[in-house]
Amino acid sequence: MKHMQLRKLKIKDAPLMLEWMHDKSVVGDLRTDFSQKTIEDVEKFIEFSWDINANLHLAIVSDEDIYMGTVSLKHIEEGSAEFAITVRSEAMGHGYSWFGMEEILRKAFNDLNLRSVYWCVSRNNKRAVRFYDKHNFNEVLDVSNNLLSRYQGIENLKWYSVLKGDEYNIRESVAGCRVIHINTIPTMNAGELSFFEVTHEIPFDIKRIYYISKVPEGVRRGFHAHKELKQLLFCPYGRIQLVLENRHGREEIELSDPSVGVVIEECTWREMLWLQKDSVLCVAASDFYKDEDYIRDYSEFKERLDSFE
Repeated sequence: MKHMQLRKLKIKDAPLMLEWMHDKSVVGDLRTDFSQKTIEDVEKFIEFSWDINANLHLAIVSDEDIYMGTVSLKHIEEGSAEFAITVRSEAMGHGYSWFGMEEILRKAFNDLNLRSVYWCVSRNNKRAVRFYDKHNFNEVLDVSNNLLSRYQGIENLKWYSVLKGDEYNIRESVAGCRVIHINTIPTMNAGELSFFEVTHEIPFDIKRIYYISKVPEGVRRGFHAHKELKQLLFCPYGRIQLVLENRHGREEIELSDPSVGVVIEECTWREMLWLQKDSVLCVAASDFYKDEDYIRDYSEFKERLDSFE
């Protein structure tokens, strides 16, 4: 297993940095023209990178400390920053891009205490768009004129944003139940709007919506299953640990991002632990309340599971 790390750029990285700057397969869709850059230009940039007041530029390196790419936070101001990353062609397809992005976002939110990170790519850069979309980053539709002015004259850009606390690269399932990324539209430095539509993202008609609130930290709820009812569970505020058990096994997932939900379509025992006071659990259900649909006894639930085998 490869060991990767981020560190400060070093002068010894300059030749390999210049390599990707002159590699058309890397820079072909970037807005900056790197073709005229020299080794002296790169060395000056590296020396400049050691001042992290407004910009943070770090090297992505292998376990042998070989430079594989650069990841950056630019224009660090007022709780936000612009993200950028470039890796050598040799590093593509080996996890360096995702590692560099995860680590720089961790630094942005945990070390620098930023509220949001944003970036843009050309829609013609299919490789980059595919990468960001695969990891569930949200497209920004409302971009401020201040940010657009930095890219004046450049068209067909796709903007992305991630806020502190957002989940990305979410797992696909928990105990066989599908984990979904609820449609989310962020507004730069002004929050996010999340929505879902019946039959588009949710595989059932919704007849009932309810939510559980004002629960003290450390309290467990649930302790039941449903015979026929289908549900979507999500947490619009706070942190709730969801434990699910069915014929696929017993697994748990933390719900802490309003744009992440779990769809339960089969008989599944569920328990919910409130990890944070006043967290809210919201449920969209396929039918009206029917007491006879509940299985409240765990032994009865296990017997029902055994009957399916």
